[in-house]
This record gives sequence, C-alpha cells and structure tokens, in this order.
Amino acid sequence: MWGIELRHKDEIGLARQIFLSMKQRILAGQLSQSEALPSTRELAKGLCVSRNTVCEAYDMLLAEGFIVSRQGAPTRVAEGLHLKTEKIAIPTEQKAEPTPILWDFKTGQPDLSLFPRQVWSRLVHEAASTMTTSLLEYSGPKGYEPLCEEIAHWLLRSRSMEVSSEDVFITSGATEALHLLVEILHKDNHAFVLENPSHQGMRTVVSDRGHPVDWLPVDNQGADTSTIKGKDISAVYVTPSHQFPLGGILPAGRRATLVRYAIEKDFYIIEDDYDSEFRYSGSPVSPIYSMDSSHVVYVGTFSKTLFPALRIGFVILPKQLQKKWRHYRNYMDVQNPILEQIALAKFLNTRKMDKHIGRMRKIYGEKREILLRSIEDRFGGAVEPWGDASGLHIALQFPGMEFGEQFIDKCKKTGIRISTVTRYCPTKDTHKDKLLLGYGHLSHEQIQEGIKALHEAVIENS
Repeated sequence: MWGIELRHKDEIGLARQIFLSMKQRILAGQLSQSEALPSTRELAKGLCVSRNTVCEAYDMLLAEGFIVSRQGAPTRVAEGLHLKTEKIAIPTEQKAEPTPILWDFKTGQPDLSLFPRQVWSRLVHEAASTMTTSLLEYSGPKGYEPLCEEIAHWLLRSRSMEVSSEDVFITSGATEALHLLVEILHKDNHAFVLENPSHQGMRTVVSDRGHPVDWLPVDNQGADTSTIKGKDISAVYVTPSHQFPLGGILPAGRRATLVRYAIEKDFYIIEDDYDSEFRYSGSPVSPIYSMDSSHVVYVGTFSKTLFPALRIGFVILPKQLQKKWRHYRNYMDVQNPILEQIALAKFLNTRKMDKHIGRMRKIYGEKREILLRSIEDRFGGAVEPWGDASGLHIALQFPGMEFGEQFIDKCKKTGIRISTVTRYCPTKDTHKDKLLLGYGHLSHEQIQEGIKALHEAVIENS
C-alpha cells in the first residue's frame, strides 16, 4: 500500500520503515504538499500491521514536521518539503586488479609483529579496572600528569635531557603538535623555514594556512643553517638527529648557528625527533634542546617506538608558549584518550619501554646490516647509502641517474613499493638521483629479495 514495502526480519523496526518510506516520498514529491494521508486504521489494515505501529510512524513524521494533524481533520503532508534533486550519473571505470606489493620499502613503518601486545593488553586492562571516577572527566589540555612525569624521566635515561614534567604536554601524535605550533608561532609577513627536502606533513600544515615558506638546503650533514641569516622568520623546523628524508646528523657548528640566530631574532626552533632511539653506533644524538631550551620546542612521538595507532606524542614547551598552547589545544580536542595514557605511563615506569627499544634496536640493526650487504652485493660501488647510521630508512644515491614517477609506477607493477627523494622536495629539480628505502618492518628475506628486484628495475631504467 502507498508503495511501502515492509521487511519483517530487518533490523530496522516496522514503524521506522514506514516513517522512512513516507519521508522519502514526501521529499521526492511523490506525496504532494497538503495531500491527505490515510487514517492510521486504514494504513494498518493495508500493510497488515498493528495500528499502534502506524501510530508510532505518524508520530515520528509529526515530530519532525513532515505531516500536520488537526483534530477532526485528516492528517496531511506539510508544505514546502519537496526537494528537486538531480541524480548525477558517475561513469564507472573498469579498474584492473592492482599488482600485489611483494617488497614494500615504505618509510616510517616499525615492525609491529614484534610489539609486546600481551603486555600492552594487560596494562590497558589494569588501567581500565583501576581508573578512578575523576579520570573519566575532562582532564585539560596538558595531558595525564603521571605520563608527563614518566616521559621526563625517560628522556633523562635515553637522551640525557633534563626536563621538568611541567613543560611536557601530551599530543595526539607529532602531527597535532605541528598543527598547533604553526598556529602559535605564526607571525605576519614572516616565513616558516623548512628543510629541503622535508616531511610532507609539515609542508602541508604551513602551506594550507597560506603562510610563507622558505627553505634550508640539505646535504649529507643535514640542513645548512648558515642560509637563514637575513630572513624574517616565524619558526624553523628541523629534524637534526636523523634528517628526514636524507638521514644526516646536524653537526654542533650548524646547531650553534641556528640557536644563536633564534636568540638574536627571537624565533623558535621546532625540533622533530621522530626516531633517534634507533641509532646503531653509539648513544642517541643529543637534541638541540640540550643546547638551549628557551628557544626550542622539542617534539617527540611514540609512533615509531611503539605503534602508529597509539596516537600519542608530546612536546616540551618553553614557559612563554604554554598559555597559548593551552588555549589552542582546549578548543581543538582538549585531551588524548585517558586509558592509553595510563597504560603508557606504566609501560615507561616499569622500564618495559626501555627493554622493548633495546630489543628492537638490535633487531633493526641486523636488518640494516642485511640491507647494506644486499645493496653492496647487487650494486657494488655504483650507489651510496645516505643516513644509514640510525632510523628505519635510508636514502640510496645513484650518481648519474634520475628517477621519476614513471620509474615508481614501473616498480609498483613488478611488486615493489618505493619512493623518490624528490617527492619530499618543493621542486622536482633536486635529489633526482636518490630513492628512499624503509626496511624496519621487512623480514631478512624480503629485504634480500626486494633489493634483487630493485636491481633488475634499475637496470631496465638505465
């Protein structure tokens, strides 16, 4: 009746099915404005349902203003509800089945198969079972204070950084930190200075807001900080412990130059320390923050050390920025989920974090050796690795060669996922002879077979 077809075994109740069907017909103009509807008794009989079911459907239509009802008069369709909508025909494409990726050299991916999931599950369960009622409330933009304290202790153990927990603020990963810092540090007619090449996330955050961008050229020692002199600067963003993506370690002289200019011109250095835990010869590199904490915002993340889906990072903020940070964070999302913060605080407190990082550093070091040996076996002295002293990726230079999107597409068709360094450059005229290889998540066999397949692809490209 009235074009209404009921599905008696559907998860949606019969009354709501009637409501949705009549609502759709009213909006489509199939039921005209002011048109009289059948009585609830008549419609119930026609649909073979109880009158109460139809009454419930009519009540929903009445509550949302689709029908009007007056005592002693038939129920009618309300006026002005017909929507003239046009269906746009979208051509369908016959897409070929993509070639499966057999050797995935994507960057920034830890080996998640080795994360101690049982330990983490237990800590999350304990956090849920022992959580007080007060922790269910909004806790404010700083984050769970015991976690801030444990991060400060961990930074002292792992990087010899003396940090007050008062200056540690929890974030939803490094990405949120960068969004907030761009808002806080922006100065009219002053540029954000980024490395060239640099992480696309930071470039996008700045450019999407229409802020001017200037560039620091990068070589195998990281950013050339001498080029910033004479510029009007909002902030300088650097990855000094393992430059992304080329891997250089910023030497003390360049760090000192950057700090001196930041103090002189009163701007802040955003130091992104995304994977310095995994250094394969000696201790982690000391951060710029250790040189001067008054003009450096230190950004850290647990995405590489633990797992990306955790979405917990942190910043160490100079006192003069903390009021602004609280304001902006308060109106972005207030805080991170509390369960994960409690579990992470315990993970750090019990030194399980230290144990996990120590184990993974050894495993990644072995994978690094396999990668470098495979590159040497296949390419000999024809290539030069960049940034292999730490991290989970290397840049591989092929002197005299150039790689573009056509090469990347060809690799994908043979089962190799790889990226060029030029992908991370603002222009495509630099570092065209370099490829990026992430290896932390790959097995020894995948690394060896992947380098063999890459060697064949490079030969075809030469």
